[in-house]
Amino acid sequence: MSRVLVRDIVRFYKGLPHQDAALVELDEALSKLIPDPMAKSQPWFATWSSAGKQVVPNPVPSMVPAEGLALVKEFEGCELEAYDDGVGVWTIGWGNTKHFNGTPVKKGDRITQSAADAMLANTLENFVLPTLKRTIPGWDKMSDGQKGALMSFAYNVGWNFYGQAGFETITRRLGEFAWGQVPAAMVLYVNPGTATEAGLRRRRAAEGALWSKGLPKPPAAPPAAPAAFVPASPFSLQITPHITYGEFALQQEARRFVAAHQCATARLIAEFLEKVRAQFGAPIEITSGYRPPAINRAV
Repeated sequence: MSRVLVRDIVRFYKGLPHQDAALVELDEALSKLIPDPMAKSQPWFATWSSAGKQVVPNPVPSMVPAEGLALVKEFEGCELEAYDDGVGVWTIGWGNTKHFNGTPVKKGDRITQSAADAMLANTLENFVLPTLKRTIPGWDKMSDGQKGALMSFAYNVGWNFYGQAGFETITRRLGEFAWGQVPAAMVLYVNPGTATEAGLRRRRAAEGALWSKGLPKPPAAPPAAPAAFVPASPFSLQITPHITYGEFALQQEARRFVAAHQCATARLIAEFLEKVRAQFGAPIEITSGYRPPAINRAV
């Protein structure tokens, strides 16, 4: 019987999806023969690492948004034995309907936890996320929270949802960059009237919360423009934070301005008086801001 040596597997390993799938299958096969064959407590590891002193390198960081992955796991759940999902589709692991080699899951199939985790990672990294990146407008501008929420949504409804019949609302919201309206659009896809509606509503609420958490903060509102100051303005108008129109006119209609340039001049004077007020730390009292000709003649 032809045999493959482990050293040849290591030698030719390139991190390709089919190689990862094969390693998972190998791990499953070994686990049936030896309990936890890859544990550091196994004799082979002590030999490999010179009495166990070799440092195992940290794994390459995943491109999968962590909070989105947590949502997928929370709402999918993990089953290591095939089960009917309720509509006649045999499912296993974290909601997978096919094995690594593409064969459909069937009744009686069993996998290990490591295989379930690897199948989920493979689906997200090699199918779900690349499809979303290719089809969703503005994907590269989204935060990890937004990407994670969409990843969970897509893992549930199908990652080719954008632009498809039945998904017009969320397609429109994403296409128009109406990001604030995306959570409300997600809630439309809950299979109303079915046994799964309640669970899907909880999932959509969690996805919407994660999406909103990832939204960039809205820009600060620009400072309000000063109120229009014209001769007919009410005396209560604040020319500056501490000075009103009425103070310039001594609250007397006879002293009301009659031309726009007078209002402009009063604003400049008031702004100067605000600086004086700040310098001395005391209020400013205006005893005569404007005297029209009639008032001049009277005094």
